Amino acid sequence: MNYDRQLMLNKIQIAPSLLSSDFSKLQSEVEKCNEAKADLLHIDIMDGHFVPNITIGPIVVAAIKPYSKLPLDCHLMIENPDKYIPDFAKAGADLISVHVEGNKHLHRTISMIKDYGIKAGVALNPATPLEYAYEIAEFVDFILLMSVNPGFGGQKFIPSFLRRCNTLRKFLDNNNLKNVEIEVDGGVKKDNLHEVLSAGANMIVSGSGLFSGNLFENVKEFQKIIANFNNKTTLV
Repeated sequence: MNYDRQLMLNKIQIAPSLLSSDFSKLQSEVEKCNEAKADLLHIDIMDGHFVPNITIGPIVVAAIKPYSKLPLDCHLMIENPDKYIPDFAKAGADLISVHVEGNKHLHRTISMIKDYGIKAGVALNPATPLEYAYEIAEFVDFILLMSVNPGFGGQKFIPSFLRRCNTLRKFLDNNNLKNVEIEVDGGVKKDNLHEVLSAGANMIVSGSGLFSGNLFENVKEFQKIIANFNNKTTLV
């Protein structure tokens, strides 16, 4: 299962997921992520249709933007994403991912995101075949593999992600797409982070794994595991 990390060109990034933060003090939670020296701020956008939950929209993203020193990574778990991409771009999104399962014209949607100067990604649910990502891979900046079924925070990590991620990483490298990053979202904690890294993911989204307890200490633990992983793989 272990992936040869030396073949990867992409920096490992930590992305706290605001879905697990305290929404009653959102400004403070965002500022904590800045101070903890995370790399991205992951924002889950849910509409109650594509997934059975409703979270936030572009107005809240715009309110967050002035307080975040981190790029805003907006994961659109919504129907008709084309209708809302302009609003999220205006709100200050730096990365936007859309799901292959609910998108009729994926190339057009990815082009729309990039037209705003925003990094574009596609997301796949745990049971969605990887082949759905293969045809679009050369046009995106990153691929988000869900490691839980989307819709709620705090779910248990689905182990089949490791096999899927490893297969996807090999496909990308074998097709001269090493620059395409792999994002993981769902159930990532310090006790399975090493396995996730070994499978080839480098954009690490974690909600309860970072916000439960002390955010600063949890980010440090993640950073320590990443540093040890990098040190070991460079010796291979």
